[in-house]
Order: sequence, then C-alpha cells, then structure tokens
Amino acid sequence: MNNLIILPIIIPLIFGMFMVIFRRRIILHRALSILGLAGTISVAAMLITQIQSKGIQSLNIGGWAAPYGVTMVADMLAALLLITTSVVALFVLIYAFKSIGRDKEEHYFYPLFLFLISGVNGSFLTGDVFNLFVCFEVMLISSYALISLGGEKGQLRESIKYVLVNIIASFLFLIAIAYLYAVTGTLNMAHLSVRVAEVGQDGLMTAVAILFLLVFSLKAGLFLFFWLPGSYGSPPTAVAAIFAALLTKVGIYAIYRFFTLVFYHEPQVTHLIIGIMSAVTMVLGAIGAIAYMDIKKILTYNVVVGVGFILAGLASFTAEGMTGSIYYLIHDMVIKALIFLIGGVIIAIAGTSKLKDMSGLIQTHPYLGWMYFIAALSIAGIPPLSGFIGKVYITQGTFASEYYWLGAIGLFTSLMVLFSVMKIFMNSFWGETILSEEMEKGTTKGVMLPIVALVMLTIALGLGAEGLHDYVQIAVEGLMNPSLYIEAVLGGNGQ
Repeated sequence: MNNLIILPIIIPLIFGMFMVIFRRRIILHRALSILGLAGTISVAAMLITQIQSKGIQSLNIGGWAAPYGVTMVADMLAALLLITTSVVALFVLIYAFKSIGRDKEEHYFYPLFLFLISGVNGSFLTGDVFNLFVCFEVMLISSYALISLGGEKGQLRESIKYVLVNIIASFLFLIAIAYLYAVTGTLNMAHLSVRVAEVGQDGLMTAVAILFLLVFSLKAGLFLFFWLPGSYGSPPTAVAAIFAALLTKVGIYAIYRFFTLVFYHEPQVTHLIIGIMSAVTMVLGAIGAIAYMDIKKILTYNVVVGVGFILAGLASFTAEGMTGSIYYLIHDMVIKALIFLIGGVIIAIAGTSKLKDMSGLIQTHPYLGWMYFIAALSIAGIPPLSGFIGKVYITQGTFASEYYWLGAIGLFTSLMVLFSVMKIFMNSFWGETILSEEMEKGTTKGVMLPIVALVMLTIALGLGAEGLHDYVQIAVEGLMNPSLYIEAVLGGNGQ
C-alpha cells in the first residue's frame, strides 16, 4: 500500500477545481498551477525512489483487494513518465504566461491544463482497464476545450475532426473492453495477465488484442494519424506543445502496457503488426515533414515519426529495443515540447508559419537560432544529445530480433527528420535578414526561460544518460517480466 500513488492525479485535479471558482484571478491561477505541478514533480520523485528500493508500488482504492477493487499501480516506467510529464508541463505553463493571452486565461486555460495533466497521470497509474478509459476521457475532454480555445476558424474546423476521431476511438475502446470482460471476467490488468496466460491467446483473444491496438493507435497517431497534423497545428503554441509532448505518449504507453503485460503470447502476430504499422508511420510522417514548407506542418509530421520510432522498440520485443524506447520516449516528450515552443516564437516574430516569407532571423535573434539548432540535432538523434542513446538501442533491438527492415527504415527516416528540421533553420535563421526588429510581429520577451531550460534538459539527458540507465533498466525488467507486476498487485490473490 502506498498512498503517494494517488497524489499525481489528485493534486492537479483539486487545484484545477479550486481555480474554476475564481475565474478572473489570473495571478492566483498561475501561482496555483506552478504549485500544483511542483508538488506533482516532488511526488513522482519520491515514487521513483520507493520503486527503486522496494519494487513496484500498488494502492487498492477503498480497501478492496485486487482484482475486486480499483487498483492504482506505479512501476518504474509509469514513474519516469510521471516526472517527465510534470517537468515538461511546468515549462510549457511558464511559456504560456506570456503567450496565451488574457482572454484565454479568463476562459479557464489553467484549470483545463491541470485537468489534462490529471488525466495523463491517471492513465499512467491505473491498474484497471475501465479506469484507463475514464482517465483517457478526462484527458480528452480537457483537450477538446483547449484545442478550440480562442474560437478561430481553423481551430474550430480541426477541433471537429479531432473530437470525431476520438469519439470513434472511445466507442471502439468500450467495445474492446466489453469483449475482453466477456472472455476473461476481469478488467484488472494484472488479473487479465493471469487469465490470458491460463486460457491462452487464441484466435478470439488475438482479435481482441488487435482491436485494442486499433483503439490505441488512433489515440497515439500510429498509422492512423490523418487527424494529427491539422489538430496539433491549429491551437495556440502552448497548447500545441503540450499536445505534441504528452497526448500521443498516453496512447503509446497503453500499447506498451497491454502488449507486454496482457497480450504478449503471440508476438509473431501482434508485435509484427505493430512493427509494420510503426514502419509505415515513420515513412509517411517523414515524407510529410520534408514535403511541406510550413513550420507547423513540419513539426506536426515529426510528431508522427516519433510515434513510429518509439513503437519500433516494442515491435522488436527485446531488452535492447525496450531500453531504447524508454530512453527515446522520455527524450521525445522533452524535445517535442521544446521544438514546438521555439517554432511558436519563430512564427510569432515573423507573423507567418511559411518558410518562404522569413529569413535571416539569426542576425536579430542569435540565441533563439542556436537553441533551435541544438533542438534540431537532438530530434534527429545526433550525439551527444538526448535522442542518440534511444535510437542506438532501438536499432540494436530491431537487428537483434532480425527485423532488419524496421531498423533500416528507422535510420533512413532519421536522416529525413534531420533534413526537415534543418530546412526550418536554413530558411528562417540563415540568409539575408528581411525583417528588422521594428517590423517583427512578436517578441521573445518573457518566453525564453522555459526554452533555455528545455534545451539544457535535452543536453543533460544526453550527457547524463548513464545516470538514467539504472532506472530505465528497472523499467525494462518490469516490462519483460510480467510476474513482477502481477505479484505487486495480486500477491497471492491471482486465481
């Protein structure tokens, strides 16, 4: 029993509910948002320490023992994602102070932001499939409001698409849950692992597994990502950054949890399908990234490429691939937030997202330019930055499982990613200066601190990868050995 587990969900939820009462007290909203996220970071750090020393932690809500009650579970993977989520959210929030605008702040931006974080954290911590659905919905309802905040024509058009896709995914999620319960008689994830192992993953169970994969792929932007570029490119920069950093990662986490804990018995079917989907996702995402001359489009298609690359490690189903995926997942959350924030500043300065209408910003904003350059190298996996270690391990894992084609596609699309992000650098920062400081539409004032902090973080994650290694290995061990999760949740009640 560990009561800390519930706090990353409860803290942002309570703070957000309190802020709703005081709609126009914006200074109070900002202060409580910072305080709530700082508290969540502290709790996540304590959970990491406890998991390292005592193993996977679980909490039975209301005192009902698993699998009969609602169970929250914190393993090392969930804890690492919790702390990364909270740190990234904190810096995006600081960026929003100067960029989001008073009108959006008064229309519940900060409460919605915290509700979204609460839903994300709940998705990482729940040990029950139906509660995973509930946490998904908390996150999605908040995102529905955030994506349309401001009410511009483009936002409303893309928000309709975003809402419709997620409603369909949620409907399919409920159907999948119903089939799973009908076959196994339980929705506790640890108990599901035991039941599926007992009855075997036959044709029907594999069909249910593929239905869950379809649901989570829609939410993660794996293969079925047609909705993502427009949806992530339309909201304000702070909203787009938190979406790019977190929302697809919840779908990725769900795929990892299900296909390492529950549906891991037929990897020659399920994991091969994941590998094919990740390969197609990487290729199509990379083609989209190099095809456009628009900053928003380039960055959103790079989100798609990242999804495919992370799940290539799961497809390999090796310790090396899993290790790389966790490293890269943490990196991707940081770097996607960073590059979206920098992209937002560039667009604000130039007054456009079209690369043909900007040039030479390095003359007036050298610090911003070189920080973008570092972010571009990191997103492409250039050493010694944070993306490098993950790419090496994922490639090693795909080769170890003899998925040479998947590893080769990952390396090739990495070159395409590098070309796409350097295209932004060469067109917007290099060349003749066509915008004087007086002609600029926006400013860097008040938004550089979170950008600098995230740049330092991507450098630190690369140079300090060895310090993170022990924690990642604990997470990998938990994924590769489901009995650790089952024992932590069920103990002797696994029948």
